[in-house]
Amino acid sequence: QTETSENMANINHLASANSPYLRQHAHNPVAWNEWGEEALARARAEDKPIFLSIGYSACHWCHVMAHESFEDDSIAAIMNEHFVNIKVDREERPDLDDIYMAFVQMSTGRGGWPMSVFLTPDLKPFFGGTYFPPESRYGRPAFRDILQNIATSWQTQREQITQNAAAFTERMQQMLGTTGPSGQFPANILERAARQLVAGFDAVDGGFNGPPKFPPSYTLTMLMRYCKQSGDQQALQALTHTLNKMAQGGLYDQLGGGFHRYSVDTYWLVPHFEKMLYDNALLSWTYFDAYQLTGEEFYLRVGREVLDYVLRDMADPSGGFHSAEDADSEGEEGKFYVWTRAEILALLGSEDGELFCDYYGVSERGNFEHGTSILHVRVNSELITKRYGLSDSELAQKLLECREKLLDVRSGRIRPSKDDKVLTDWNGLMLSSFAKGYQLTGDQRYLQAADRCGEFLREKMYSSKGLQRSYRDGQVSLHGFLSDYAFACNGLIDLYQAGFEIEHLTFADKLATEMLEKFADERGGLFQTLAGQSDLLVRQKESHDGAIPSGNSVAAQALSRLALLTGKDEYRVAAEKIFSAFAREVEGNPRGFHNLINAYAFASGKPDEIALVGKLGSDDLKVLLVEIHNHFHPNKVLAALDPGSKSSDKVQMMIPLLRERGLVDNRATAYVCHNFACRLPVTDPTALQAQLQ
Repeated sequence: QTETSENMANINHLASANSPYLRQHAHNPVAWNEWGEEALARARAEDKPIFLSIGYSACHWCHVMAHESFEDDSIAAIMNEHFVNIKVDREERPDLDDIYMAFVQMSTGRGGWPMSVFLTPDLKPFFGGTYFPPESRYGRPAFRDILQNIATSWQTQREQITQNAAAFTERMQQMLGTTGPSGQFPANILERAARQLVAGFDAVDGGFNGPPKFPPSYTLTMLMRYCKQSGDQQALQALTHTLNKMAQGGLYDQLGGGFHRYSVDTYWLVPHFEKMLYDNALLSWTYFDAYQLTGEEFYLRVGREVLDYVLRDMADPSGGFHSAEDADSEGEEGKFYVWTRAEILALLGSEDGELFCDYYGVSERGNFEHGTSILHVRVNSELITKRYGLSDSELAQKLLECREKLLDVRSGRIRPSKDDKVLTDWNGLMLSSFAKGYQLTGDQRYLQAADRCGEFLREKMYSSKGLQRSYRDGQVSLHGFLSDYAFACNGLIDLYQAGFEIEHLTFADKLATEMLEKFADERGGLFQTLAGQSDLLVRQKESHDGAIPSGNSVAAQALSRLALLTGKDEYRVAAEKIFSAFAREVEGNPRGFHNLINAYAFASGKPDEIALVGKLGSDDLKVLLVEIHNHFHPNKVLAALDPGSKSSDKVQMMIPLLRERGLVDNRATAYVCHNFACRLPVTDPTALQAQLQ
């Protein structure tokens, strides 16, 4: 998708936008505006309704509606005459997206993107939907007719429209802006949520619902917590089967690493091909967790391949990471990723080509459009090794060499377009995964990437005005939301626990304090937006965990961990207020709050506090770290003191857990404290493991 279209004469207000998604519409004949006071004031002055279109760059149906309707001169003429037309990138403005999506779901029973909403000049919605075709089809009314009908109704039925909009707005304000009476999480909420999840397990293809199937990242982490706590073998089977099927399917890019957004079928075979940074951040973390829990090297490999994909294809020179890659290239969905059998045989030769096609399910007929195939694994490796007379290691090596050849050829194809804006919250998630990848592998590339990202957040995205949300080509825009503060704070804690550079924890502490000042509600929970934003109908609280975890759930995680590391009790109190604010909702519907349940399981689980003393980078300290990281210990915080470093005094001042700790027998030493009691210091990894939960 390029910024230009057939009608090059048209240049609207989006030409100067920073968002790649908005710039894609800069040459539409529609007189688009960015959301802002100038456009909103014009709607009021001209007494015109607002047509609000919300989407994102990797959204397939957003592109379809743009091509069919927004590039059509006759439809654009109606829009320009009767409406003030505003385009919003949902990734830049999740606050607007949440508000108007609530209206669309409330009024139509479903939601999605592109989101198409008509507002009064005072921003109250009165009609909405998602994709509308230019002419009536798919059981959907024609967009052209909708525009004409609303334009007429605005002139003839204004009073009724205004009344309906006011009523909808009042309902939305009650739903989004208030928190119910406080409560307490049930003591067995983790078990309840896990059992509810496993009850919907697809025992054949993995996952927990029918198609379309979305990869359940932090949901699987919740299931891992339950498996470790209970030893439930049925839950473990649901977990590992789902992880295996997702990574073996077309949902996963078998050549280049990285997960696509979701699978349109039940088999995880045919994905919607866009790749989102947040999915790959969350899923790499999930597979690393699974490796720690099970010891399965396959999960470690998948996690590493995801990080390698992000480093190769999504890194920005600034140190941050780009947002998304499109599903389409050359106007066709998935064209960049699929292969014909003839292509593979020509590239690999008949012998290796036959083996590769056999293993990755490539047939003459194909499993996708136009006789092409999506690479996936539906066979048992033992069958392939027997069929071709290979050992396991020989097969693995041969497949690796074949994948590298095909990836090299694929890199010469026309790539899908990329949304190269850098979002603070998604980078916070990615920061966590690179930190964890380093902990498990010792790969310096991962620690360096995490350090660069942490430095980018501190140097480029933070100023005296606070944390900013979006960056592109040197330009920073929009004050951060709760999710930006919470995810960045949590990622910086993970980065500190990987490399033990105290400035990362200091910055996390600063962000946490500012987050509470700017977003906390004295009644409990945190608002998504700053106080006093005049362009919002409601100051909402984001409670449900969706495609990404909610700002409140990640804030609760970060605050609970910081409370233990810094000794600041106000962080613990703030986290408990979050739990209390949403406890009744969680009890009624655990399925919508899996990451908040993760946060509660940590806070209520009397976490281990591990203090390490030793020279950073020394072999004896590394041995202790390997023992800590090679096992699934989700309920822990970790701090380290290098007694000979220049920052030793500063570190002890920041982290009470490290005060008055010394070496034992002049060797790196671990001190494990649990539930306000500390065990004897140990220098041996076996003794350390015995002390950990």
